[in-house]
Amino acid sequence: MTPPIAAIAAIVSADRRAADVLVGEFSAALILAGHNVHGLIQQRTADDKTGTVLLDLHDGTRYPLFQNLGSGSASCSVDTGSLAMASHALRRALEAHADLAIANRFGPLEAEGEGLAAEMLAVMAEDIPFLTIVAAEYLPAWRHFTGGVGAELPAQRAALETWFAAAAATPKVRD
Repeated sequence: MTPPIAAIAAIVSADRRAADVLVGEFSAALILAGHNVHGLIQQRTADDKTGTVLLDLHDGTRYPLFQNLGSGSASCSVDTGSLAMASHALRRALEAHADLAIANRFGPLEAEGEGLAAEMLAVMAEDIPFLTIVAAEYLPAWRHFTGGVGAELPAQRAALETWFAAAAATPKVRD
């Protein structure tokens, strides 16, 4: 018996910028092909962290990911207020029964159960194919978060296409 295809996947890549570009191109191609894709991708609009935004794939809204706390600050610079507003993109994926939901990262906040963790779990619970990016340092937390059922993909377009085709063709619990 063949195991079912995981509707949950993470790109595991040390090159986060390249993974961001890959997910952006992949999501754009799916949208052009008529798929109902929702969620957030990460884009850099400048060379420093404050130029990093989350792009809502549904309506194009850009949410700043980091706040400028000054050069002497050692605090986390993630703009949690902006992240909270951006989380609407994943809640919208639920309402729309998206063909694919994307979250820019499973990172330090999500590993602690914060950030977009609740929205990610809600999407996964509805059996909507879900894709994110995970750095190797957060893989143990990701595996725990997903109960070990998430696929781990290389940062390659063919791997994403193969995973999505299989996940989209798998009968859903909600069907």
